[in-house]
Amino acid sequence: MYNVAIVGATGNVGRKFLEILEERDFKINKLYLFASKRSAGTTLIFKGKEVLVEETCLDNIKNKKIDFALFSAGGDVSLKFAPIFSSYGAVVIDNSSAWRMDKNVPLVVPEVNPEDIKWHNGIIANPNCSTIQAMLPLKVLLDNYGIKRIVYSTYQAVSGAGVQGILDLKDGINGILPKKFPYPIAGNCLPHIDVFLENGYTKEEIKMIDETKKILHNKDLKITATAVRVPVLNSHSESINVELSNEYKLEDVIKLFKNTNGLTVYDNLDELKYPTPLLVSGEDNIFVGRIRRDFSIENGLNLWVVGDNIRKGAALNAVQIAELLTK
Repeated sequence: MYNVAIVGATGNVGRKFLEILEERDFKINKLYLFASKRSAGTTLIFKGKEVLVEETCLDNIKNKKIDFALFSAGGDVSLKFAPIFSSYGAVVIDNSSAWRMDKNVPLVVPEVNPEDIKWHNGIIANPNCSTIQAMLPLKVLLDNYGIKRIVYSTYQAVSGAGVQGILDLKDGINGILPKKFPYPIAGNCLPHIDVFLENGYTKEEIKMIDETKKILHNKDLKITATAVRVPVLNSHSESINVELSNEYKLEDVIKLFKNTNGLTVYDNLDELKYPTPLLVSGEDNIFVGRIRRDFSIENGLNLWVVGDNIRKGAALNAVQIAELLTK
């Protein structure tokens, strides 16, 4: 039995942590919930019982013997408090971007690079939601054929932007101006996720590029990305174009995908079967379809990959990391 803390417990991902811990019957002795001072004193329900939400501060941390701390409270909170939790004996599994590219912090998708968990120093980073779902099929391709180049085009749901992102879509349908996004998202597509950098890419796009290289242990991979916010409530979709290093047979790729833990092949054009956000929302697995050869380049392959960004793209991946640590 383990003592578990959730930091950022009242947010979208924090609440999903609670749901998934309960669903998977994670062996919890004592559950501690932390959030901002504003949320302190409220309660959340876990296994039918109310649990008090405490302010995230040193005085509320140091007197507790916490084994695992699941963080989803933003980068600034993670930078400040992850080392504090770790110093008192907890293993922090952080869902923000704060620690992902730190060379001393493993960045883990359990189905892809579980071996990296072994060298943690008290903090393990959860990858970006859009990166996580791409890793499952790409790891298969890398291991079996090698990869020369990846082109990401993402179609990301508003839930990835938090509660206000969801409200912007719902309000926008009624003509109310957005508060989170720079333009209305209802009936619109915004090729703009996170801030723009000097090179013209957004931070989200660079995250995908850098995180892919780190997780797949290949800093020389050639990768480009365009990330787009779309008027979908939940689940991210991605068109992934891959140039493989070696020849392949399409039927072999599909067979490999079908035998990959955490990946569901949903691809039958005769029956109009292909993954969609509505289909995949609430699912643990990443779904892949529209698997087809790219005839414009040698050994080219096109994939359509959809995943629940709040579930596998955030909370579930973190809980799976904790489960690995218990083994």
